[in-house]
Amino acid sequence: MKSFTVLIKHILELTKGRSLAILIAVTLPVLSPLAFAADDIWSLDSATSSARFFQGSRANPDSLNTGVARVTGHVKLDPHDLDNSVFDLSMYPADEQWGEALTSEGALPAGYVPDSTDHTLLTFQSKRILRIGDDKLEVIGNLTVTRAERTITVTPNNAYSGPVYGDAVLHAETRQISFVFPLSAALSSGHSTPGNLKEKRELNLSGPARIGYETFPGLLSAIQATNWPPVVQNERCQMPSTIGEDYHGSTCTGTVIATTRHDNCEMPSTVGEDYSGPTCTPASGDQTTIVLDLKLHQSSVNNTAANLLVTPEK
Repeated sequence: MKSFTVLIKHILELTKGRSLAILIAVTLPVLSPLAFAADDIWSLDSATSSARFFQGSRANPDSLNTGVARVTGHVKLDPHDLDNSVFDLSMYPADEQWGEALTSEGALPAGYVPDSTDHTLLTFQSKRILRIGDDKLEVIGNLTVTRAERTITVTPNNAYSGPVYGDAVLHAETRQISFVFPLSAALSSGHSTPGNLKEKRELNLSGPARIGYETFPGLLSAIQATNWPPVVQNERCQMPSTIGEDYHGSTCTGTVIATTRHDNCEMPSTVGEDYSGPTCTPASGDQTTIVLDLKLHQSSVNNTAANLLVTPEK
């Protein structure tokens, strides 16, 4: 790739104006494979990626959607060299601020004290990435669940103003798991070509990891004990200028990326005076499924180089 970059600079130094278009017509058949060979390297778009959590059994693993999470971190996916690929991901409730403290490798600084609103953090670091047949990708790595717990002191007396929370104590548990991603035709088709470059600039990669309770006992309880609000992109909340009897809090806008689906709830066939809302079937089973919904983008460096070759100077 280095020699290709040097060649581009040499072309731009030696040619100007219309002469560049003439030179392109001669050299493009030779340069095109080089220009697009590395364009299949993908990276994570944290603003539009998310995770879904399910509780179920081996027979029915996705019976209940228990929450959705924001996903941030670093992904480098090179389908031509899986040893050159990496998945370092962080998953946490959309209203928590873990992402501001995490390093680029998804780790917390030594001695970090979480904000009072931070409770649950899941991090995944890949160790091996394997291709299964021609249509699947298995990403094997360590999943760590970190929970922030605080002591609560309640002293009832005349001056009581509520519970007093102590310093946070972090509890972490790690197990090895694997995600399996079906490969799209765009990813498994090999090198890019000028004709399909535009269609391949975005890739949706979605795949599950199924974890039994006996494999990771603390995972299910941590997910159940956490509030998982919808994941929203570009969320903006504003308090109303006046507060009256109909006040319901701040007004928020943004694009919803993921929200929990209550597929286990049904409306009753008849509604009477004792109506209390939809009827929900309790969750059953002790298997947890984490589905990663990742939005990947191509690296822009090689696309820029390719554009220099196909757009003559005027």
